[in-house]
Amino acid sequence: MGVRLPDDHQGLASLLSDAGFVAADEEATELLSCAGGDCDRLDRLIERRLTGEPLAWITGALTFCGLEIRVDPGIYVPRWHSELIARRAIDRLPAKGTAIDVCTGSGAIAMTLADARPGARVVATDLDERAVRCAAANGLEVFRGELFEPLPDALCGMTDVVVGVTPYVPTRALTMLQRDTLTFETTLSYDGGIDGTEVLRHVIRGSQRFLKNNGSLILELGDEQAERLVGELDLNGFVDVTVLVDADEDVRGIEATLHT
Repeated sequence: MGVRLPDDHQGLASLLSDAGFVAADEEATELLSCAGGDCDRLDRLIERRLTGEPLAWITGALTFCGLEIRVDPGIYVPRWHSELIARRAIDRLPAKGTAIDVCTGSGAIAMTLADARPGARVVATDLDERAVRCAAANGLEVFRGELFEPLPDALCGMTDVVVGVTPYVPTRALTMLQRDTLTFETTLSYDGGIDGTEVLRHVIRGSQRFLKNNGSLILELGDEQAERLVGELDLNGFVDVTVLVDADEDVRGIEATLHT
Protein backbone atom coordinates (compact mmCIF):
# COMPACT_ATOMS: atom_id res chain seq x y z
CA MET A 1 0.00 0.00 0.00
CA GLY A 2 3.08 2.25 0.03
CA VAL A 3 2.75 3.56 3.60
CA ARG A 4 3.18 1.97 6.97
CA LEU A 5 -0.14 0.98 8.48
CA PRO A 6 -0.92 1.48 12.19
CA ASP A 7 0.90 -0.94 14.47
CA ASP A 8 -0.74 0.14 17.71
CA HIS A 9 -4.15 -0.97 18.96
CA GLN A 10 -5.83 2.42 18.97
CA GLY A 11 -4.61 3.36 15.50
CA LEU A 12 -5.52 -0.01 14.02
CA ALA A 13 -8.96 0.00 15.64
CA SER A 14 -9.61 3.48 14.21
CA LEU A 15 -8.52 2.36 10.75
CA LEU A 16 -10.81 -0.66 10.84
CA SER A 17 -13.71 1.37 12.21
CA ASP A 18 -13.32 3.97 9.47
CA ALA A 19 -13.36 1.11 6.94
CA GLY A 20 -16.75 -0.01 8.26
CA PHE A 21 -15.86 -2.97 10.48
CA VAL A 22 -18.30 -2.96 13.39
CA ALA A 23 -16.13 -4.98 15.79
CA ALA A 24 -13.02 -2.91 15.09
CA ASP A 25 -11.63 -3.03 18.63
CA GLU A 26 -11.84 -6.83 18.87
CA GLU A 27 -10.47 -7.28 15.37
CA ALA A 28 -7.50 -5.03 16.12
CA THR A 29 -6.67 -7.19 19.12
CA GLU A 30 -6.81 -10.38 17.03
CA LEU A 31 -4.71 -8.98 14.18
CA LEU A 32 -2.04 -7.67 16.52
CA SER A 33 -1.90 -11.02 18.31
CA CYS A 34 -1.65 -12.91 15.03
CA ALA A 35 1.18 -10.66 13.81
CA GLY A 36 3.20 -11.37 16.94
CA GLY A 37 5.07 -8.07 16.82
CA ASP A 38 6.14 -8.45 13.17
CA CYS A 39 5.20 -5.12 11.55
CA ASP A 40 5.57 -6.38 8.00
CA ARG A 41 3.33 -9.34 8.77
CA LEU A 42 0.82 -7.03 10.43
CA ASP A 43 0.72 -4.86 7.30
CA ARG A 44 -0.08 -7.91 5.19
CA LEU A 45 -2.80 -9.03 7.58
CA ILE A 46 -4.39 -5.58 7.63
CA GLU A 47 -4.30 -5.32 3.84
CA ARG A 48 -6.11 -8.64 3.58
CA ARG A 49 -8.76 -7.57 6.08
CA LEU A 50 -9.36 -4.27 4.29
CA THR A 51 -10.34 -6.24 1.18
CA GLY A 52 -13.14 -7.81 3.22
CA GLU A 53 -11.49 -11.22 3.57
CA PRO A 54 -12.97 -12.97 6.63
CA LEU A 55 -10.95 -12.36 9.77
CA ALA A 56 -11.07 -16.07 10.66
CA TRP A 57 -9.30 -16.93 7.41
CA ILE A 58 -6.60 -14.38 8.16
CA THR A 59 -5.96 -15.43 11.76
CA GLY A 60 -6.75 -19.09 11.10
CA ALA A 61 -9.30 -19.44 13.90
CA LEU A 62 -12.25 -17.96 15.75
CA THR A 63 -13.99 -18.42 19.08
CA PHE A 64 -17.33 -20.25 19.05
CA CYS A 65 -19.16 -21.11 22.28
CA GLY A 66 -15.91 -20.42 24.11
CA LEU A 67 -13.86 -22.83 22.00
CA GLU A 68 -11.11 -21.96 19.54
CA ILE A 69 -12.13 -23.33 16.14
CA ARG A 70 -9.67 -23.71 13.28
CA VAL A 71 -11.12 -22.15 10.12
CA ASP A 72 -9.12 -22.67 6.93
CA PRO A 73 -9.36 -20.29 3.96
CA GLY A 74 -12.32 -21.16 1.76
CA ILE A 75 -14.36 -22.66 4.61
CA TYR A 76 -17.69 -21.21 5.74
CA VAL A 77 -17.08 -18.97 8.74
CA PRO A 78 -19.35 -19.84 11.70
CA ARG A 79 -21.57 -16.96 12.83
CA TRP A 80 -22.30 -15.98 16.42
CA HIS A 81 -26.04 -16.61 16.06
CA SER A 82 -25.34 -20.30 15.37
CA GLU A 83 -24.25 -20.62 19.01
CA LEU A 84 -27.94 -20.76 19.93
CA ILE A 85 -28.35 -23.83 17.71
CA ALA A 86 -25.27 -25.49 19.20
CA ARG A 87 -26.37 -24.88 22.78
CA ARG A 88 -29.85 -26.22 22.13
CA ALA A 89 -28.30 -29.35 20.59
CA ILE A 90 -26.20 -29.79 23.74
CA ASP A 91 -29.37 -29.65 25.83
CA ARG A 92 -30.91 -32.47 23.81
CA LEU A 93 -27.82 -34.72 23.60
CA PRO A 94 -27.50 -37.34 26.38
CA ALA A 95 -24.14 -37.75 28.09
CA LYS A 96 -23.47 -40.98 26.19
CA GLY A 97 -25.67 -40.27 23.20
CA THR A 98 -25.00 -39.84 19.49
CA ALA A 99 -25.23 -36.71 17.37
CA ILE A 100 -24.91 -35.98 13.66
CA ASP A 101 -23.90 -32.53 12.45
CA VAL A 102 -24.69 -32.07 8.74
CA CYS A 103 -23.06 -29.36 6.61
CA THR A 104 -20.46 -29.12 9.35
CA GLY A 105 -18.04 -26.73 7.62
CA SER A 106 -15.16 -26.18 10.02
CA GLY A 107 -16.94 -28.41 12.55
CA ALA A 108 -17.79 -25.65 15.04
CA ILE A 109 -21.11 -27.12 16.19
CA ALA A 110 -19.80 -30.68 16.30
CA MET A 111 -16.78 -29.52 18.33
CA THR A 112 -19.07 -27.73 20.76
CA LEU A 113 -21.14 -30.88 21.24
CA ALA A 114 -18.08 -33.08 21.69
CA ASP A 115 -16.62 -30.69 24.25
CA ALA A 116 -19.84 -30.47 26.26
CA ARG A 117 -20.62 -34.20 26.04
CA PRO A 118 -17.23 -35.98 26.03
CA GLY A 119 -18.91 -39.36 26.49
CA ALA A 120 -21.09 -38.96 23.40
CA ARG A 121 -20.30 -39.90 19.82
CA VAL A 122 -20.43 -36.89 17.52
CA VAL A 123 -20.07 -37.36 13.77
CA ALA A 124 -20.16 -34.77 11.01
CA THR A 125 -20.64 -34.60 7.25
CA ASP A 126 -19.89 -32.08 4.54
CA LEU A 127 -19.86 -32.10 0.75
CA ASP A 128 -16.79 -29.86 0.47
CA GLU A 129 -13.48 -31.70 0.62
CA ARG A 130 -11.77 -28.65 2.11
CA ALA A 131 -14.34 -28.51 4.91
CA VAL A 132 -13.85 -32.20 5.64
CA ARG A 133 -10.09 -31.67 5.97
CA CYS A 134 -10.62 -28.68 8.25
CA ALA A 135 -13.13 -30.50 10.46
CA ALA A 136 -10.80 -33.50 10.67
CA ALA A 137 -7.95 -31.18 11.68
CA ASN A 138 -10.26 -29.97 14.45
CA GLY A 139 -10.34 -33.53 15.76
CA LEU A 140 -13.74 -34.63 14.47
CA GLU A 141 -15.04 -37.87 13.04
CA VAL A 142 -16.17 -36.50 9.70
CA PHE A 143 -17.44 -38.03 6.44
CA ARG A 144 -17.41 -36.48 3.00
CA GLY A 145 -20.69 -36.54 1.10
CA GLU A 146 -24.12 -34.99 0.79
CA LEU A 147 -25.97 -34.77 4.11
CA PHE A 148 -26.59 -38.33 5.42
CA GLU A 149 -25.36 -40.23 2.35
CA PRO A 150 -21.79 -40.98 3.60
CA LEU A 151 -22.78 -42.08 7.11
CA PRO A 152 -22.43 -45.69 8.28
CA ASP A 153 -25.65 -47.71 8.51
CA ALA A 154 -24.85 -48.44 12.15
CA LEU A 155 -26.10 -44.95 13.00
CA CYS A 156 -29.58 -45.63 11.61
CA GLY A 157 -32.17 -45.46 14.35
CA MET A 158 -29.42 -44.90 16.92
CA THR A 159 -29.00 -41.11 16.84
CA ASP A 160 -30.25 -38.76 19.55
CA VAL A 161 -29.68 -35.44 17.79
CA VAL A 162 -29.42 -34.29 14.21
CA VAL A 163 -28.25 -30.68 13.94
CA GLY A 164 -27.17 -28.49 11.10
CA VAL A 165 -26.53 -25.04 9.72
CA THR A 166 -27.47 -25.79 6.13
CA PRO A 167 -27.76 -23.35 3.22
CA TYR A 168 -31.06 -21.51 3.71
CA VAL A 169 -30.79 -18.19 1.87
CA PRO A 170 -33.36 -17.96 -0.95
CA THR A 171 -31.54 -17.82 -4.28
CA ARG A 172 -33.04 -14.45 -5.15
CA ALA A 173 -31.75 -13.01 -1.85
CA LEU A 174 -28.11 -13.95 -2.35
CA THR A 175 -27.40 -10.51 -3.81
CA MET A 176 -28.64 -8.96 -0.56
CA LEU A 177 -25.93 -10.59 1.54
CA GLN A 178 -23.17 -8.41 2.98
CA ARG A 179 -21.16 -7.10 0.05
CA ASP A 180 -17.98 -9.07 0.81
CA THR A 181 -19.64 -12.38 1.66
CA LEU A 182 -19.76 -13.96 -1.77
CA THR A 183 -16.56 -12.25 -2.84
CA PHE A 184 -14.80 -14.77 -0.64
CA GLU A 185 -17.27 -17.47 0.41
CA THR A 186 -19.00 -19.80 -2.02
CA THR A 187 -22.74 -19.82 -2.73
CA LEU A 188 -22.64 -23.53 -1.79
CA SER A 189 -22.73 -22.43 1.85
CA TYR A 190 -25.75 -20.16 1.40
CA ASP A 191 -28.02 -21.03 -1.53
CA GLY A 192 -31.11 -22.80 -0.20
CA GLY A 193 -33.11 -22.76 -3.43
CA ILE A 194 -36.17 -20.78 -4.42
CA ASP A 195 -37.53 -20.12 -0.91
CA GLY A 196 -34.45 -21.18 1.05
CA THR A 197 -35.94 -24.46 2.32
CA GLU A 198 -34.70 -26.92 -0.31
CA VAL A 199 -31.79 -28.32 1.72
CA LEU A 200 -33.74 -28.03 4.98
CA ARG A 201 -36.44 -30.30 3.54
CA HIS A 202 -33.84 -32.87 2.50
CA VAL A 203 -32.48 -32.89 6.04
CA ILE A 204 -35.94 -33.36 7.53
CA ARG A 205 -36.64 -36.33 5.24
CA GLY A 206 -33.24 -37.91 5.74
CA SER A 207 -33.01 -37.47 9.49
CA GLN A 208 -35.94 -39.75 10.35
CA ARG A 209 -33.88 -42.74 9.16
CA PHE A 210 -31.13 -41.97 11.65
CA LEU A 211 -32.95 -40.57 14.66
CA LYS A 212 -34.19 -42.68 17.56
CA ASN A 213 -37.81 -42.36 18.58
CA ASN A 214 -37.98 -39.09 20.55
CA GLY A 215 -34.74 -37.96 18.95
CA SER A 216 -34.27 -34.27 18.19
CA LEU A 217 -33.86 -32.35 14.96
CA ILE A 218 -32.38 -28.86 15.35
CA LEU A 219 -31.83 -26.67 12.31
CA GLU A 220 -30.83 -23.08 11.72
CA LEU A 221 -33.14 -21.17 9.38
CA GLY A 222 -34.47 -17.74 8.53
CA ASP A 223 -37.63 -15.76 9.17
CA GLU A 224 -40.87 -17.33 7.91
CA GLN A 225 -39.14 -20.58 6.93
CA ALA A 226 -40.31 -22.33 10.11
CA GLU A 227 -43.93 -21.87 9.02
CA ARG A 228 -43.14 -23.27 5.58
CA LEU A 229 -41.63 -26.41 7.10
CA VAL A 230 -44.43 -27.35 9.49
CA GLY A 231 -46.15 -29.56 6.92
CA GLU A 232 -42.89 -31.29 5.99
CA LEU A 233 -42.11 -31.98 9.64
CA ASP A 234 -45.59 -33.37 10.29
CA LEU A 235 -45.43 -35.58 7.20
CA ASN A 236 -42.15 -37.08 8.40
CA GLY A 237 -43.29 -37.86 11.93
CA PHE A 238 -42.02 -34.84 13.85
CA VAL A 239 -43.95 -33.32 16.76
CA ASP A 240 -43.40 -30.63 19.39
CA VAL A 241 -42.13 -28.14 16.84
CA THR A 242 -40.50 -25.13 18.51
CA VAL A 243 -39.19 -21.99 16.84
CA LEU A 244 -35.88 -20.89 18.35
CA VAL A 245 -35.37 -17.14 18.81
CA ASP A 246 -32.47 -15.13 20.14
CA ALA A 247 -32.43 -12.44 22.82
CA ASP A 248 -33.71 -9.90 20.31
CA GLU A 249 -36.63 -12.19 19.39
CA ASP A 250 -35.15 -12.83 15.94
CA VAL A 251 -35.93 -16.29 14.53
CA ARG A 252 -32.74 -18.38 14.39
CA GLY A 253 -33.86 -21.99 14.13
CA ILE A 254 -36.36 -24.75 14.59
CA GLU A 255 -36.46 -27.76 16.88
CA ALA A 256 -38.66 -30.84 16.56
CA THR A 257 -38.93 -34.32 18.04
CA LEU A 258 -39.34 -37.52 16.04
CA HIS A 259 -42.31 -39.55 17.23
CA THR A 260 -42.78 -42.92 15.56
